[in-house]
Amino acid sequence: MSDDLIQVGRVAGAFGVRGELRLTSFTADPLALIDYRNLLRENGAPALTVTSGRAAKGSVVVWTAEVQTRDQAEALRGLKLYVRRADLPAPDEDEFYVTDLIGLSVETLEGEPLGRVKAIQDFGAGDLLEIQPPTGPTWYLPFTRAAVPQVRISEGKVIAVLPDEVE
Repeated sequence: MSDDLIQVGRVAGAFGVRGELRLTSFTADPLALIDYRNLLRENGAPALTVTSGRAAKGSVVVWTAEVQTRDQAEALRGLKLYVRRADLPAPDEDEFYVTDLIGLSVETLEGEPLGRVKAIQDFGAGDLLEIQPPTGPTWYLPFTRAAVPQVRISEGKVIAVLPDEVE
């Protein structure tokens, strides 16, 4: 996968009998998938051209130029959908795209290395940074201002306060 592609959704399956697709959105506003219009495959090739859509029970239902039947829609189940990084709006201050955090080094306030951000997880109680230390198993750090007072994207690092040190 190219670094300039960001996954924004996945085809969850067919909706109805006339070729509509149900999409799972990974965007803050699920309907943004409709606005992106030209969705790409993992290799950057065109995947779907959204012509219209609507919200529907936790997902987005869309019509696309490429799909006319339920069978065609079902055949796309699981297809990951991407947009180019340049097509995304710039994040607001103190907002970050998950992809920008992956791979950043993690250090204490004193500069002691703790590892690298392996992934961002949310098990229902808020975002957690999954930290891969130089050796040993990964561990989780709450992605809150108390536990992560600074994110320095331009420097490639996250400043962390270990949980037993958080006030």
